[in-house]
Formats: sequence, structure tokens, C-alpha cells
Amino acid sequence: MSTHAVEDQSGSRFEADSEVCLREPTALALPKTAGAPRAARKPARRPKEPASILHFLSTQAFASPFDVNMAVDAGFKVVVTHTSAGLRETAGLVQDAIFSRPPEFGGFTGMFIGGKDALLALDMLAAARAAIVPPFRLSVLADPGGSFTTAAAMVAMVESAYRQSTGRTLEGARVAVFGATGVVGFASAVIAARCGAKVRMISHIGKAPLMPAIEAARSRFGVDLEPVLGARDADKSRIAGKSDVVLCAAAAGVRVLTSKHVARAKDLAVVADVNAVPPAGIEGVEPFDRGRWLDGTAVASVGPLAIGDIKYKTQAALFRRMVGADSALMLDFNDAFAVARKLVAQQRVAKDRSGP
Repeated sequence: MSTHAVEDQSGSRFEADSEVCLREPTALALPKTAGAPRAARKPARRPKEPASILHFLSTQAFASPFDVNMAVDAGFKVVVTHTSAGLRETAGLVQDAIFSRPPEFGGFTGMFIGGKDALLALDMLAAARAAIVPPFRLSVLADPGGSFTTAAAMVAMVESAYRQSTGRTLEGARVAVFGATGVVGFASAVIAARCGAKVRMISHIGKAPLMPAIEAARSRFGVDLEPVLGARDADKSRIAGKSDVVLCAAAAGVRVLTSKHVARAKDLAVVADVNAVPPAGIEGVEPFDRGRWLDGTAVASVGPLAIGDIKYKTQAALFRRMVGADSALMLDFNDAFAVARKLVAQQRVAKDRSGP
């Protein structure tokens, strides 16, 4: 009997009988289901509630762990991060996300737009909306750097404190925003202006950096914001003295207003500071202030951790709204403000019921 070398799939060689190699293969006994016609097989069952998936588009080189944790704790089972994503990539990512799942799974598919650029995030949100092809869908939340939910929380708390102090709404109130070149400053300025406030955006590096935001506020949201220089001590005194409300969204650990600036401002009713890193942006503001009067004044104070509490609950509520949504939701700072207002009102009711 002759033999010859045969090489198996692993590359090893072995000697085999030629007659054996040429012999008719023996039929193998297969499981009945393996040979059954495809139509006779039972279709795979889809889960009653599909896994909720969130695609996180970050315009930065990293995705914020804060936002990832928030999304998971709010109910998303899977969070996929897409870093260094921009406007050009948005439509493609949206359509990849929706076309890979049946239309009825659209309520369990979401997208979050992060980063540090408020206007870019809003442009990406608009691009995401335009990229949806019914009946396929998903929901999108834009909250770059947490700025939209933070700004919403700050203005909602200030609105409540201002009403408590003066009996008035923000309609016609003079609001000064320090740190206005940042994303929180811009968003809070627009929200306050949409409430009817007369808003001044304060810059310590000149008016030019404010102009893109001011033009965007006018063209996109129909509100006018006034650019004001506020680098010098005399500038700060003048601004505070002509304000009913001061919002501080400056960089962490930077003192913007001293207690003297506040004490000299006879019309000032409310101050709010989002800076939780000492020293406070506004001297005398405590982290958990929820309308406490600053020492020796009749100025109500709203502190960073009190704002942070509402911000956290607002973002969580928006994420929860996305999971299982009946329609495609496109959420921005307007939606965040509506949620924050309700949360602040609930806190006020609970405090009134509990007594002093």
C-alpha cells in the first residue's frame, strides 16, 4: 500500500495511505435540527426590552468619566465612546446607530454630545436630527462639559431665590454674567435672556472673544446680550452696582468679586457661583447655599454644590427620559432648564412643608 505526505490545517505533515485518502467519505450522523429546512426552524426570539445603548460623541480626545457614569446610573446598559468626533462625523454615526437596529429599538438607542464647545455641540445636535431616517430613530442629548445642565440648574435656582427676595420674576432683571467666555457662562446668559432678563456678558480679556457667542445668541435664539469689560476692580464695582443678579461662571479657584464689591451694590438681590474650588468666585458664598443671605447684606446666595445637586438630577432625568422614549428626542439646554425648574420648585415645596 502506497503512502504519501499530507499537510493538515495546522501545517504539520503526516503519512497517509493513498487508498484511504481516495476512499468515499463516510456519512456523518448530524443532529436533526442541523439538516432541517430553514423555514422549519424556530426564529430567534427578540428580547422583550432590548439593551439600551448610548453612543457618546466627544469632541475632545477623551470622553468624560462623569458623563459615562451618569448615563449608566440613569439606565443605559451599554455606553460606547467616540472621541475626537466632530460635525463631519455626526450624520454617519447617527445612521450607523439607527440602521443596525430595527425601528422598534429606536427608543433604546441614544446619543450624547459632549466636549467643551457649546456652539459645536448645538450644530452636531442639528446634524443628528437631520440624519434620522424614519421609521428608524434615536434620541440625542447635547450637554458639552455638563455646561447646559449646570447653567440650567444655576438659572433655575437664581430665579427661585430672586422671586423669594423680591417677589418678581427675571423679566426685566439686570443680570451680569462673569466668566461669560466659557460654555457655562454662555448657556446661562442665553437662558436668563430667554427669561426676559437684560443680560451683560463680562469679560476680563476684551470684548472680541465675546462677539461670536453674542452673534450666535442673536441669530440662533433671538436674544441680545451686551458685552462689557470687567477686568479692573472699578469695573467690577460698577457692574455689581448696576445689577440685580450676578452669575459667576469663572475658572475654578479664581476670586472674581470680593465682599466689598457685594456690600457696595445696593440693588443686588442674588448672587450665584458655580466654582466649588477654593477660593470662591464670589467671596462669602458657601457651597450649599440655597438663598442664604450673605453676612451683613440682604443678598441671597446660591452655592456651587447646591447648583451641582440640581445639575446632577437634571442630567439624570434627561438620560432617563431617553431610555424607552416613544419618539426621537432632541434635548438641549432649553429642555434642561425646564427640568431644573421643576426640581427647584419641588425642593421649595418640600422646604415649605417641613417648616423653618
